[in-house]
Amino acid sequence: MKEFIGKFRDVQFNLFVLISIGIILLIAACGIEEASDDVEADSSEEEEITGEDENNSGNEELEVEEVTLYGVIDTQVSAQQMLADELGFFEEEGLTVENNIVQSGPDIGPLIASGDAQSSFETTITNISLSANNVPTVIVSPMANVSGTQAVIASPEMEINSPKDIEGATIGMVQGAGVSIALHNMAEELGVDMDTVDFINMSPTDQIAALDNGDIDIMAAWEPWITIGLDQGAQFLFSGSTSEIPGAEGEVDWMQFYSTFQVTEEFLEDNPNTVKAMLRALNKATEFINENRDEAIDIMDEKLENLPREQVEEVMSRNVYSMEATDDMQMGSEVIAEFMMEEDNIPRVPDYTEYTNFELLEEVLAE
Repeated sequence: MKEFIGKFRDVQFNLFVLISIGIILLIAACGIEEASDDVEADSSEEEEITGEDENNSGNEELEVEEVTLYGVIDTQVSAQQMLADELGFFEEEGLTVENNIVQSGPDIGPLIASGDAQSSFETTITNISLSANNVPTVIVSPMANVSGTQAVIASPEMEINSPKDIEGATIGMVQGAGVSIALHNMAEELGVDMDTVDFINMSPTDQIAALDNGDIDIMAAWEPWITIGLDQGAQFLFSGSTSEIPGAEGEVDWMQFYSTFQVTEEFLEDNPNTVKAMLRALNKATEFINENRDEAIDIMDEKLENLPREQVEEVMSRNVYSMEATDDMQMGSEVIAEFMMEEDNIPRVPDYTEYTNFELLEEVLAE
């Protein structure tokens, strides 16, 4: 398994994570020379202390109002990002946001490492890789548990009656994809010999075509490609959270995988109020998804033009949208980091606290 999975390694990056947050409140008192000026002086002092902004629900002066957010055109990583923009939640916080949406999550890592993406949305695997390679970025909030969207499906022509039937198959998978964690843990738990499997490095789009024409037996990918494959007749085998493999059906814990919102160390240090404003907007979007699912699906359906609404609904049903940083997120991240180290994908295992800082998130959720 190590020999095979070793073919699929994440891009390595170079920098350092050292997160420090400083929030400075400047308070100046106005001297009162005449009694008749009391009201005006008190009003000026209150305005200076609070830093009130009618467009900022947190009543904090934003260090910067114009921000660029990088994300991925899917419902796992960037649903809240796109909804907060579409519904005006960023604007309500006094922010002018430019969303740079890319096609694939792995494209975000190099943008963070180069310093282009100061604020971005990706996954815990990317953050572990960045931290292990001393890239100064930190998760300030989870966005969703996306374990159910990392899945493995098989050709309808392939007969699978037990886990052992996976042996000898040809599997298409993107190099460094997070789903390899679930694949590894499945094999380990069910005794599947992955040394007998032939892996081919290919994009999800190519996997769909290869599965359809018989070039591969199984594809390991993420949404929306999994749902697209299922709609074309493929059979669902398992995800990070659910198994339908004959003889091993039910809920599983083969992966705790999260989408995340992260910022660079420098941006966090220089712009804590701006980060909090973004977190408030994203929290509104998270609540909107959970409380107005049909409307959220309609909006995302317009954003994902090439995906039918039924597929958008199916994909979103596999995600658990929440900004609460849970113990499961930490444990899952530590398991992933250890696995990546075993496979020589990272030079060291970073401590969870190196690439997370939820202090501002705690303030926002408390609000």
